[in-house]
Amino acid sequence: MNILGIETSCDETAAAIVNEKGEILSSLVLSQLEEHKAFGGVVPEIAARAHIDHLHKLIKAAMDDADLHFDELDGVAATSGPGLIGGVMIGMVAGKAIAASQNIPFIAVNHLEGHALTPRLTDKIEFPYLLLLVSGGHTQLLVAEGVGQYKLWGTTLDDAAGECFDKSAKLMGLPYPGGPELQKIARECKDPAKALTRFPLPTPMKGRKELDFSFSGLKTAVRLSVEKLPEGDLNRKDVADLAYAFQSTMAEIIADRAARAIEKFKEAYTPKEPTLVVSGGVAANEAIRAKLEELCAKHDMRAYAPPIELCGDNAAMIAWAGLERLQKGLSDNLDFKARPRWPLDETA
Repeated sequence: MNILGIETSCDETAAAIVNEKGEILSSLVLSQLEEHKAFGGVVPEIAARAHIDHLHKLIKAAMDDADLHFDELDGVAATSGPGLIGGVMIGMVAGKAIAASQNIPFIAVNHLEGHALTPRLTDKIEFPYLLLLVSGGHTQLLVAEGVGQYKLWGTTLDDAAGECFDKSAKLMGLPYPGGPELQKIARECKDPAKALTRFPLPTPMKGRKELDFSFSGLKTAVRLSVEKLPEGDLNRKDVADLAYAFQSTMAEIIADRAARAIEKFKEAYTPKEPTLVVSGGVAANEAIRAKLEELCAKHDMRAYAPPIELCGDNAAMIAWAGLERLQKGLSDNLDFKARPRWPLDETA
């Protein structure tokens, strides 16, 4: 079974083909970083135009890389929400057109489910597992019980973790996209203990019984810390120390919430191999990955994070989510409407 996946929910245009063995036959991602860099963030109209300009070329290239013709596809999966609605519609309509022309199933994929099912593509992890979804637009703790079956246990009350990374990086004068740049300069911190003392950032929600997150206070604390630095161009050493303190604090907050979720998960579920999955763009952050691995070792849990190339938005995860849905007999009509908001747990 060969499934074409299409991803256009934000500022990456992506196409990929995956088969039922979990083999990624092709996976192409075209970044729009240069188009948005001048604005310090994603501009929806610019993103949508870029998808229009490049998507057809990426689909053809993905088919060529996989050495397949369109009549060898068994289905087309396209991100149909949540995301920037203009971009979502472009990828979804392209997917519908290919499915209609080849008379094969169309699968409307929830972008978040693409992230949620990535561990099953790469490592065949069995349900149920605890899922920490951390990206530019979402920060959630869920239990993945099955394809299309998710229980939401906690979410952010304000900013998402990735948004907090990017906005804090911008406050520090770092270029867009901020998250990777912040991680890069944090490595330059010469005295981590001193940096944490110098910039004692808050840890919102830490120790609370609930499993929700809050990051706006952390972002405000970064702004106040920057304002206290000497006027003029920011000193690189100061930024490195602040970036290290921010990244460590973020990892501490996330690990605290995850620790409470692990306790609840172990009380409610008894899988053969209890696993904490961290997925989404922020899952690429090395400090957060290390902190969660350390946490899971203490709780006798397996820690899983996708390969770096599958952390951010990509079409391989969309193709795989579509394949898993199709194997369960799930597909969608061609009148399916794009959804700018689409929770994994519809009952939450």
